[in-house]
Amino acid sequence: MSGANGMSTTAAPGGAETVPAPAGDGGGHRGGAGGYGVRRTLPLRVEAVRQFRRRRTLFAFGILLVLPWVLVAAFQLGGDPGGPDGMPSLVDVATSSALNFTLFALFVSTGFLLVVAVALFCGDTVASEAGWSSLRYLLASPVPRARLLRQKLAVALGYSVVAVLCLPLMSLVAGTAAFGWGPVELPTGGAVPAGTALGRMAVIVGYALVAQLVVAALAFLLSVTTDSPLGAVGGAVGLVIVSNILDAVTALGSWRDFLPTHWMYAWMDALQPQIQWTGMVKGTAVSVTYAVVLFALAFRRFRTRDVVS
Repeated sequence: MSGANGMSTTAAPGGAETVPAPAGDGGGHRGGAGGYGVRRTLPLRVEAVRQFRRRRTLFAFGILLVLPWVLVAAFQLGGDPGGPDGMPSLVDVATSSALNFTLFALFVSTGFLLVVAVALFCGDTVASEAGWSSLRYLLASPVPRARLLRQKLAVALGYSVVAVLCLPLMSLVAGTAAFGWGPVELPTGGAVPAGTALGRMAVIVGYALVAQLVVAALAFLLSVTTDSPLGAVGGAVGLVIVSNILDAVTALGSWRDFLPTHWMYAWMDALQPQIQWTGMVKGTAVSVTYAVVLFALAFRRFRTRDVVS
């Protein structure tokens, strides 16, 4: 909003601050002497560097890169793997080849470790600025609210993608060093040639990324709602845990299909002799639908929020 004195309000309604109106047209494009332009504010490169320098980023990547080697050491020290109750599972064939080991690493990480990593990147990004009392100064730079949120979301999603990719890539390296290269041995018998298995691995990782979209969106919504990064990250992880608990209640019947985590492991259908797409298609539809709604709510909430920190 601009007044007659040439001042504009940049902070939130109810707690607005007045800052000098930038030079140039009202559309935010390149102006006069100041050369101000909306597209020049908060470049992705600047935000990416800021996020990368945070300890939580380095810690999260450190855990994801070290975990495959910890699993290798566990298998080397523990002897031959065996599934619970004698039921065939990925742990039975985890040491058969590097690809089997990678599938096992994804299986044990999908439901919690990857959830925490994605929630950390997307839940900390805005809430941490508010917690440090620097959010209103970013808005007064002046960085438009919608652009600030878009830039932060783009960087958070970018780091989330890298985090999800780090685990299978490092698992392939660790598995090749420890167990060698070979076809994927299926727990129920049979094998998938290495060349075909690599294509299926790409499908599996791609679906894992899509399945984590709902976690990213939920954490991001909480991040623009609270000033506590721990509350945003913990809230997202906690709601995922609640969804997993409800998914275990078989009395809910078909209602479980609408839970955001019900289809999280649908990528295992790619391990069948012939890929079964039904589960992954349903899971993609549910995850994308939740993500779109939650991201829209996040932008709406931030647009009307009083920024006082």
